[in-house]
Amino acid sequence: MTADTELELFRAQVNCAAVLENLGRPWKLDPRESTRRALKYRRDEGEVLIITHEGRGWWDPQSTAKGDVFTLVQHLDPSLNFGHVRQVLRRFVGIAPRHTPAERRRGGEGDTRSVAERWAARPRLRPGCRAFVYLTEERRLPRTVLDVAASQDAVRDGAYGSAWFAHRDGGQVTHVEIRGPKFKGSLRGGDKTLFRFRAGRSEVSRLVITEAPIDALSVAAREGIRSDTLYAATGGGMGPRTIEALAAACAALTSIPGAVVESAVDANRAGDRYAERHAEVAREAGLPFVRMRPPEGLDWNEVLKREAGA
Repeated sequence: MTADTELELFRAQVNCAAVLENLGRPWKLDPRESTRRALKYRRDEGEVLIITHEGRGWWDPQSTAKGDVFTLVQHLDPSLNFGHVRQVLRRFVGIAPRHTPAERRRGGEGDTRSVAERWAARPRLRPGCRAFVYLTEERRLPRTVLDVAASQDAVRDGAYGSAWFAHRDGGQVTHVEIRGPKFKGSLRGGDKTLFRFRAGRSEVSRLVITEAPIDALSVAAREGIRSDTLYAATGGGMGPRTIEALAAACAALTSIPGAVVESAVDANRAGDRYAERHAEVAREAGLPFVRMRPPEGLDWNEVLKREAGA
C-alpha cells in the first residue's frame, strides 16, 4: 500500500467519533444536544467537540479549531507529528462509533412529533403563565421585553414552568432551547441555528451575539431594546448551521453604514473562545467587531439581576 493510498483509506474508513470514543480519555456523546448532522461529544468540564459530515469532519465550538480525522488526532494530542498520526489511525480503520443516537432512536420512544410540531402545541407566552412568572421573578426580565418576545413568538410557555425559546431558519422552528427553575436543555431532534429577537422593523445595523436566549433578552432589557439591533443567541456551542446563520446575519449588515458585530458572551474561558469565533465571522464579512464582556465570571442575566437587586 502506498502512502497516498493509505491516506485515502483513512479518510474513507476512519470515523472521527470512533477516534473520540477510543483515543485517550474517552469522550461521551451528549444525545440531548446532538442532531443527525452534528453529534456533540463531551469530556471534561467545558470540553466539547462536534462531529460532522457523517464522521468525516469535526468542529470545536469553543475555538476556531476544525478539520478532518488527521487534524483531530493532533488536536487531541498536539505532541504528535504526522507520522505518529498515521500510526494512530491504522488502529481505527473500519471501526464504527458505539453511539449514534440521532440514527438509532427506537420507534415509539418518547415524543415522536417534530420540534416544530411540539413548539406549535405549546401555549403562547402571556402575563400570568408559569413561564412568564419564571422569567420576570427569577430572571428579572421586564414585562416590556417579554411582551415584544411574545409578539414575535420567540418564547412560549413550556412544560413544568419552563420557558421555550425558538431557533428559526427562514421562519421555520428548527430547535427549541428550554430553561426553567429546575431544568436546562433542549428538545431532541432539533438543529440549532439562532434565537433572534429585535424591536420593530427598523433597519438593523448592529448584531449582538450571546450564548443563551435569556442573555440576549437581558442585554436588550439593559439597553431599552435598541431598535437598530438584532439580538441573537447561539445556544452555546456553534455547529455548522449556527455559523451559517451568523454569517448570513453579518452579510446582511455589510451594506449598512456604521454596522457592527458585538459579542456579549459570558466572562469566562469558554465565553472568550466563543467571542474569538464571533470575531472571525465578523472579520470574514468585513465588519468591525466589539467584545461586550460582563464582569469576570458573570453572564448578562446575572448582571441584570444584580442591577435589579435580586
